[in-house]
Amino acid sequence: MFDGGAATGQLLTITVMAVALGMDAFSLGIGIGLKGIRLRDIAKLSALIALFHVLMPLGGMMTGQYVSGLLGGIATAAAGALLLLLGGHMLYSSIRGESVDSFDHRTAWGMLVFSFSVSIDSFSVGVSLGMFASHVWMTVSLFGLFGGAMSVLGLMLGRKASRSLGGYGEALGGVILFAFGLLFLI
Repeated sequence: MFDGGAATGQLLTITVMAVALGMDAFSLGIGIGLKGIRLRDIAKLSALIALFHVLMPLGGMMTGQYVSGLLGGIATAAAGALLLLLGGHMLYSSIRGESVDSFDHRTAWGMLVFSFSVSIDSFSVGVSLGMFASHVWMTVSLFGLFGGAMSVLGLMLGRKASRSLGGYGEALGGVILFAFGLLFLI
């Protein structure tokens, strides 16, 4: 299907990109895990993140060159705004106490919002890769694999740290999500 050198080079490039995109899921997973999360919710959320890490770049690759410049900044800004809102709400909830409903990662809506926010940059990368005729199934498979695996690691690490941090875990998680939202917008 490919010649050996080109296939190896493309595999290495796509793997590095998959790891880089998975780092968002890992880092933000720590923030959600700091709130405290059940193992069942880790499995569901990580599977959804893996699915979004497949669907978003696939959609991006299909969109192609025409909208590459247009959507790159908009997608990143949308992801940043979502993370700012989620992180700010978590931080506010932890400061105000039990009287404020917090972002609930256990609901279908909460899982969708979180998965979308950590996967939106995969769409932009997919648009760019679509211009270079990257091998579609290899690309989306690696993105999904690393997105899901790294979210599991982040959620588990955050869950473990939340036991040590007690009530401050949600505030720290909110700060992490808020900071990543700012980074996306800068």
